[in-house]
Amino acid sequence: MLATILHGAGDVRYEPVADPQILKPTDAIIKLAATCICGSDLWPYRGLQPTSGPAAMGHEYCGVVVDVGADVRTVRPGQFVVGSFCISDNTCPHCRFGFPSSCEQREFMSGAQAPFARVPLADGTLVPLAEMPPDDLIPSLLAASDVLGTGWYAAYAANVRPGATVAVVGDGAVGLMGVLAAKQMGAERIIIMSRHKARQDLALDYGATDIVSERAEAGVARIKELTGGIGVDGVLECVGTQESMRQAIQCARPGAMIGYVGVPHGVELDGQSLFFSQTGMLGGPAPVRRFLPQLIELVLQRKINPGKVFDQELPIADVAEGYRAMDERRAIKTLLRV
Repeated sequence: MLATILHGAGDVRYEPVADPQILKPTDAIIKLAATCICGSDLWPYRGLQPTSGPAAMGHEYCGVVVDVGADVRTVRPGQFVVGSFCISDNTCPHCRFGFPSSCEQREFMSGAQAPFARVPLADGTLVPLAEMPPDDLIPSLLAASDVLGTGWYAAYAANVRPGATVAVVGDGAVGLMGVLAAKQMGAERIIIMSRHKARQDLALDYGATDIVSERAEAGVARIKELTGGIGVDGVLECVGTQESMRQAIQCARPGAMIGYVGVPHGVELDGQSLFFSQTGMLGGPAPVRRFLPQLIELVLQRKINPGKVFDQELPIADVAEGYRAMDERRAIKTLLRV
């Protein structure tokens, strides 16, 4: 088959690879209904994250099971499934504690920007649907695999509660999903930091109440102004840079929680300033598998529409253009049809 391979910074190719095979009795093979490009894929694409040779790309996926290993019990060929970008057994102590993204057998999904993919630990990772979903819900189910689950975790980690005032740092797909999640969790006021009209419009559609276009100290000052000098009750940090983390900490009120889900690049925290800020922090790789059943049900009931975050759709053969469009901020998130 053909699949997406990153050969180096700026060099993505859709090229021949071996078909995925059952390698362990706990594996499944799925035929993807759709896949997509993640903002985290841009780090190695931009040369900001080291790679050790050609890498199979893609970790967001949904589709139909075509084969399973001998030990797989909870999914079977012919079922439509959604899986997490973090592979987990869903039975270890960390999984049972609610953090399958720290599973003792954790792997990170790869090779999903392709027509077929191998999913390890299928029983713990995949959630089967009772029936085949309508085609128009495929983008939203695909979003649940990572970006929706990650935004949801950001809101959960920020302790979003009914009536809360929260800030979202980052207007990428995860930040926008964080807005959606905060709205679903009952936040009364949702302030998003964004400079891009299309992203601002989608944020407002998902439930944002205020837009802050300023950055750095000016952005913090604007949020403080909007909150009467108090700061926000919770912050969703969805970028992962030094500046975004600083903004998150500085706009939080004492006692606030910061949910940080942007993969850190060059972030350093000052212990003393964090100590006196009296803010809490929870983040890391999102435990998407924990939230998947709830998110899938919300999608199937059409209570949320995370699929709108895909503002570009391409055939998977044009994946290189999708990377360019996201790198150049011409697209928020690119869906790839297979």
